Amino acid sequence: METDWGPVFVALVMFILLSPGFLFQFPARRRVMEFGNMYTSGISILVHAVLYFCIYTILIVAVGIHIHFQ
Repeated sequence: METDWGPVFVALVMFILLSPGFLFQFPARRRVMEFGNMYTSGISILVHAVLYFCIYTILIVAVGIHIHFQ
């Protein structure tokens, strides 16, 4: 029996990359977007969560990423 690790791997990578303030923050405190500021706000967390959900859904459902290990 094989397990599909695609959704787990995609979720882990996206969680690291889409953490608010790590690579970018949208919306930022003083500008629309800032890069690598390591700060966050409530609205930024909400925007990044919506982006995370949309991109994850597209990659898993529409593209169909599957990784199988034996």
